[in-house]
Amino acid sequence: MIVNSLSLCYHNKLILAPMVRVGTLPMRLLALDYGADIVYCEELIDLKMLQCKRVVNEVLSTVDFVAPDDRVVFRTCKREQNRVVFQMGTSDAERALAVARLVENDVAGIDVNMGCPKEYSTKGGMGAALLSDPDKIEKILSTLVKGTCRPVTCKIRILPSLEDTLNLVKRIERTGIAAIAVHGRKREERPQHPVSCDVIKAIADALSIPVIANGGSHDHIQQYLDIEDFRQATAASSVMVARAAMWNPSIFLKEGLRPLEEVMQKYIRYAVQYDNHYTNTKYCLCQMLREQLESPQGRLLHAAQSSQEICEAFGLGAFYEETTQQLDARRAKLLARTPEEAGEPAEDASGVIKMAVRFDRRAYPPQITPKMCLLEWCRREKLAQPVYETVQRPLDRLFCSVVTVAEQKYQSTLWDKSKKLAEQAAAIVCLRSQGLPEGRLGEESPSLHKRKREAPDQDPGSPRAQEPALSGELCKKPFVDLASGEETPLEGR
Repeated sequence: MIVNSLSLCYHNKLILAPMVRVGTLPMRLLALDYGADIVYCEELIDLKMLQCKRVVNEVLSTVDFVAPDDRVVFRTCKREQNRVVFQMGTSDAERALAVARLVENDVAGIDVNMGCPKEYSTKGGMGAALLSDPDKIEKILSTLVKGTCRPVTCKIRILPSLEDTLNLVKRIERTGIAAIAVHGRKREERPQHPVSCDVIKAIADALSIPVIANGGSHDHIQQYLDIEDFRQATAASSVMVARAAMWNPSIFLKEGLRPLEEVMQKYIRYAVQYDNHYTNTKYCLCQMLREQLESPQGRLLHAAQSSQEICEAFGLGAFYEETTQQLDARRAKLLARTPEEAGEPAEDASGVIKMAVRFDRRAYPPQITPKMCLLEWCRREKLAQPVYETVQRPLDRLFCSVVTVAEQKYQSTLWDKSKKLAEQAAAIVCLRSQGLPEGRLGEESPSLHKRKREAPDQDPGSPRAQEPALSGELCKKPFVDLASGEETPLEGR
């Protein structure tokens, strides 16, 4: 049996459990500060992750996985890289592997959620729904173990019978996973139901891989010493803590719980430093306050509608101002870099011809663009059609394009807000370098105007009639995300 374990060890560890809306970067860093050995991110759905682009955020010194709507789905940083486990929700082996490969260079391990009983997870055949399909479980885990370079784990709940539970976990072990986390409750049970320590113990006795005990917050874990008692009661290798850590992340501290005010202020500092969305920050703080939500401070938190107002509610207004000023200054400094200073498109050995130009739609007649003019010229000269290569700068999401014509490259040094505008600017640089008309108002471009006049008399289905429509689709080169260096089609972005 091959276990894909690498350097992450699951023996004798204190682990922050995956918790939806709680396990974001500020909480994970806080748990590490207080003594957690391993931290799990919140469950993230495979389909959502597969829409994301990996972006290096130079302002925050993070790696962000960003959705098409620019929302950060997963954010991590170097400090946790060797101790963060990425938990996904999935019901498909190939999708799971695609997600694992997307994130594997930025995390320490990959976990599959097979225990969440909530509808948002089970309705897609994910979470606890997988427990009734052992064949699918085996396929997903086997595919991940064979296909990713990180250790693979899964988190389950127990089945109605001990025999069925043991049969399942033994089958899971044979897939080659590095460890298994067991929440000692059945799918239909909730926190008020007692956790089945005896079942976790039976699993630990039956398996050779590490078993991580979970589910002890309600009955067993109120302070640090309770974690070891729970581990012994379950005979598990390690303990995963959820709600007790959500209420006070200093539960992992050997010296005992720190005052909640201190813990919350430390959490807020991380939230501001890593630009956590204020609604998520507010949610996590509310979980910590619990019965104190009706206190004066709790009411201020409840009323807060921004990170700044949250900071002010906790006496951190000056910290917020100072930190945001530092981030703004860092952002401005990075934006002021030239492409060459940023390590982005720079002059190569053959020489890239550059000009500081932008495409202004208002300066051109309808349906006439520099790209069209450049294409017409290439056709007349019997040259290969122009090839555009476009990159996006992670810092501000702006675009820059380089066009190659007759083995010569042309580029505008100004970055644009869209791929199309960047390509038009590159075409302008080429046309102006050659002393050619670019289609501006007042310029003559006979072939273009001739085609425009002839178009109504042509057969709409003929290749000739379709040529003008092709000019906007010339860039078949892939879009390159500068942060990942990976090439992907940009169509539909």
